[in-house]
Amino acid sequence: MAAITAAMVKELRERTGLGMMECKKALVEAGGDVEAAIEELRKSSGLKAAKKAGRTAAEGVSLIKISDDNTVGIVLEVNSETDFVARDDNFLQFANEVLDVAFGQGETDVAKLMEGDLEEKRKALVQKIGENITVRRIVKVEGPVVGGYVHSNNKIAALVALSAGDAEVARDVAMHVAAVNPRVGKPEDMPAEVLEKEKEIIKAQPDMEGKPAEIVEKMMGGRIKKFLKENSLVEQPFVKNPDQTVGELIKAAGGDLVGFVRLEVGEGIEKEQVDFAAEVAAAAGTGKA
Repeated sequence: MAAITAAMVKELRERTGLGMMECKKALVEAGGDVEAAIEELRKSSGLKAAKKAGRTAAEGVSLIKISDDNTVGIVLEVNSETDFVARDDNFLQFANEVLDVAFGQGETDVAKLMEGDLEEKRKALVQKIGENITVRRIVKVEGPVVGGYVHSNNKIAALVALSAGDAEVARDVAMHVAAVNPRVGKPEDMPAEVLEKEKEIIKAQPDMEGKPAEIVEKMMGGRIKKFLKENSLVEQPFVKNPDQTVGELIKAAGGDLVGFVRLEVGEGIEKEQVDFAAEVAAAAGTGKA
């Protein structure tokens, strides 16, 4: 069994809001697996949803480019090791050049895009700046109306395609996507395995215990409906007008949702945690030797 560290307990507390002893016990029972501990806590304590792990390995930027006729959009993520470099003019110039080339070629395969000139420029920039720089992801979105939004710090970018309407509405929806991060576009898009896991968690919650099967099914149906509403873009209250759902906003503009994509810099990458105090102590020890 993995040793339960203070850092693991701290992460679980931050993500669940539960007490230290409860978190430690859950980690022990889950063998040190934070995600498994969260799932068990949701079953046993009625915990709704845990925060996503906040630490990520990469800095950098997410950028978008949209065609003049608003029918094609490209969203790109380029990574650096530090936020300082992510704000460097040389880095931003390189990232925008990659974006322009990807858009011009309609290329979403990073390996193919970086063959030749762009790869040489990346290597030269790495030598100049002294940090590793990588082009991580490129996604293309197409539709009758495409709009996009980039958060002011270039960390989150989103593109939305609508069947009709106007680019301003698509941009507003993209802004909502950037802010709220919906799992899917419509309730029917939710993967079956996600729904099954959610049903398992709901069934295992304390207030379900001892109830007749038909009551459990009825209660579970209501909670699944709520889960889908909270996690589906068209069902969510629009951030700029919570009295209107995103779906109603799109419909009022005469359209329907075709698709969306959201890229957040560094999401899904484990970040190496550096203990600077230990590093300094080790360096001092080395110096004395």
